[in-house]
Amino acid sequence: MEYKGLTLRWLGHASFLLEHGEKRVYIDPFQIGRARPDADYILITHDHYDHLSEEDIDNIRGEETVIIAPEGCRPKLQDIPAQIHTLSVGAEKEFPDFTLRLIAAYNTNKKFHPKEEGWVGFLIDFGNVTVYHAGDTDLIEEMQDISADVALLPVSGIYVMNPQEAAQAAKRVGASVAIPMHYGSIVGDPSQAEEFVKLVGKKAVILTKE
Repeated sequence: MEYKGLTLRWLGHASFLLEHGEKRVYIDPFQIGRARPDADYILITHDHYDHLSEEDIDNIRGEETVIIAPEGCRPKLQDIPAQIHTLSVGAEKEFPDFTLRLIAAYNTNKKFHPKEEGWVGFLIDFGNVTVYHAGDTDLIEEMQDISADVALLPVSGIYVMNPQEAAQAAKRVGASVAIPMHYGSIVGDPSQAEEFVKLVGKKAVILTKE
């Protein structure tokens, strides 16, 4: 999908490849296969195996790859030969190709992603377009302080938001484009993405897995 000079590719589950100019930003690569171009940046939302996959990171890691993750991911990342930045919820850091803000991601009525773990979603500002990858989260009050052009939102329920909650999240962050994720692998199926689209309307886009 092309939007304001940004190419978005859904790689399955919560994995995306964002291409802006000549830069490639992967988010939560998991079971994405080996035939992928090297990453300039890899963003990791939390340390669960389906979001922090050492094998996938190794497959797309180049000599200059920068990895960015919350502090709790450091033990699993420390032996990876790459430039690694671990940041805390609320941190904002300017990188050469975008400004990054770490947004809290947690469950409000489930036990799988406790707030105290400090896991995150990412608000990525490329200058002309802003992308919000929510991470594994429920509908949370922190979303009220986010403004994003594109929102990548989990919809499968059980561990994350269901379609109804994700639709509220899309509205809360003011997204011009809302893309469902976190389904079709491990948990969830296309029916939840379709329900999300019905609720959100024309702003919602289902991406084909690449």
